[in-house]
Amino acid sequence: MRLPIGSTDVSTSGGNATLIGRRGEGRQPISAGGLSPEDAIALLESYGHRDAHIDPAFDDALAVGDGAPVFAPGDAILWRYGRYIETARVIRDDERGLVVWIASGSARLESVPADGRGTRDVPLEERFSVPWVTRESTWRGQGIVRVAPTGKPWSVWFFRNPDGTPAGAYVNIELPHRRVAGELPGVFTRDLVLDLMIDFEHSGSEDIWLKDADELDAAVAQGRFTSEQADAVRALTEHACREFADHGSWPLDEGWDRWMPDAGMDAPLQLPGGAVIDAMRRRSGQSSIHG
Repeated sequence: MRLPIGSTDVSTSGGNATLIGRRGEGRQPISAGGLSPEDAIALLESYGHRDAHIDPAFDDALAVGDGAPVFAPGDAILWRYGRYIETARVIRDDERGLVVWIASGSARLESVPADGRGTRDVPLEERFSVPWVTRESTWRGQGIVRVAPTGKPWSVWFFRNPDGTPAGAYVNIELPHRRVAGELPGVFTRDLVLDLMIDFEHSGSEDIWLKDADELDAAVAQGRFTSEQADAVRALTEHACREFADHGSWPLDEGWDRWMPDAGMDAPLQLPGGAVIDAMRRRSGQSSIHG
């Protein structure tokens, strides 16, 4: 028996999620406002986007269409969220978007509470206000395909079950991606807390879940976002549903849930060396309010 709309659950990553609808059958609205994607992005980019990145290459990073580099299949790149840095290998890069593979075991840098707790172990009411440090770790679990549609404020992650069959898509709401070539090629973006999950169990009427709405509220209460910026995040999530999640359109309809790498593509990546990466490893702070 399927869960009724409005049911709540905890995701595999530990975040709270609410079932807001099913593809082709309607869903609950995420945002009632009429904020355009352009206005929402402008409001969010104006708040700390530059400060989230200590890599000086950010100042030279460009959006697609503004002379940004195009990556070649097989290129190793960095996917930078500010205090979170991930390694990925390019599958394809064209006018529709950037598609990468993150192999199991690939190196990453992540921000964690300085007292040794996991991020999800910190109560919501203090999650953005505790001291943090940077820790090197690896991508755990199955490898994933990740797609950054050109100019869009989200990326789509295709997850697998332990047996390799498609499990679903995770829509990470994030700022539009800026690209850079050079010594540390890759993209810059910034995580915006709210996410969608699309369960592939029932083809044609996939469950759509809204994840971490309570964490977004906590981010406002602790000063990470203003209430207007949180409304902008909700508006972007609503646009993501309308543009592709409600209808199962690209990139959900191109078979990325079943794409499999060859042995070379699936080799875990290591972080590159150099002063910039070393500085990223040493990052710490008294709170997560900024960055």
